[in-house]
Amino acid sequence: MKKSRHIAIVLAGGRGSRMNSAVPKQYIMLMDRPVLSYSLECMQNSSFIDDIILVCGRDDEEFCRHDIVNRYNFTKVCSVIPGGEERYDSVYNGLAEIERLAIADEYSYVYIHDGARPCIDEMLLAECRDNVQKYGACVPAVPVKDTIKIVDNDGFCVDTPPRSSLMAVQTPQCFRYKLALEAYKSMNDARKNGMDIRTITDDAMVAERFTGARVKLCRGSYTNIKITTPEDMDAAERIICSNLQKIEKI
Repeated sequence: MKKSRHIAIVLAGGRGSRMNSAVPKQYIMLMDRPVLSYSLECMQNSSFIDDIILVCGRDDEEFCRHDIVNRYNFTKVCSVIPGGEERYDSVYNGLAEIERLAIADEYSYVYIHDGARPCIDEMLLAECRDNVQKYGACVPAVPVKDTIKIVDNDGFCVDTPPRSSLMAVQTPQCFRYKLALEAYKSMNDARKNGMDIRTITDDAMVAERFTGARVKLCRGSYTNIKITTPEDMDAAERIICSNLQKIEKI
């Protein structure tokens, strides 16, 4: 049987306005290294990730190549390309780059990951690999801990969905490459024909809406946090320090 190829698309084009920083959140220093470098390191050290496509801001390509990819010797990064206006534009650019490089076939899988999630680890990646190979589409998720309210335009509660049915979705969001490419091409065609896609917030929605795929939720991790506010930097540092201490004890 032909070996599956596993390709990561790491998204690093966000600006992170809620961080109150002039530096995009993925480039902020976390324990003397850019936030982005941690997720790239996880992909680099993975036993099964073969290639990495890094999608960055339009003016950040040279910085990413020189100050991150080359500096930290991320040899699996085969392309550094500019993203688009929205997240889904950047994902499509990454998928199109894989197609241009001709490094994927029907046996290939793609892992779409937010570069602002520095605490991803090999265990979570392996969980995603096992599920995407079995189901063709999967995303890591954790049960929500807080009660969620649906509110109206005036800020009043109109409904409270049962917490038992709610999951908080994370990345990497993983798919058979051909499925992901078909979904994003169909979405782009629909947008050109006037469809409003602004309500689409993750890759699973694209696959569900434009291919009818069923997306399996696999086990995520509460430590796989996304850097969104300054407080998240403190939490990420604690998680990384804890992980390093565990490694040192082995």
